Amino acid sequence: MNVKKLLKQAQQMQAKMERDLGETFVDGSSGGGMVIVRMNGHKHIESVKIDPEAIDPEDAGMLEDLIVAAFNDASNKIDESLRDKMSGFPMPGMPGM
Repeated sequence: MNVKKLLKQAQQMQAKMERDLGETFVDGSSGGGMVIVRMNGHKHIESVKIDPEAIDPEDAGMLEDLIVAAFNDASNKIDESLRDKMSGFPMPGMPGM
């Protein structure tokens, strides 16, 4: 087995995964869609949308909780997407590579 070839294949797979992550987007939501967080596969926030009904100056804590929940929802969706993508990735040196 050629170690240099395996290393090159692994580097190519990593580069492809990085590109795929940058092109993967999910929306996480909370409060029945009152807060929506759009995140890419690198877990960078692309946007946050807040329904004006969710803004209560007397209860800022509720909005804070909704934002955290929407972020966590998006993060979980990215993790799930990554698991799905990784399950389809052949490993260098394994059959199918």
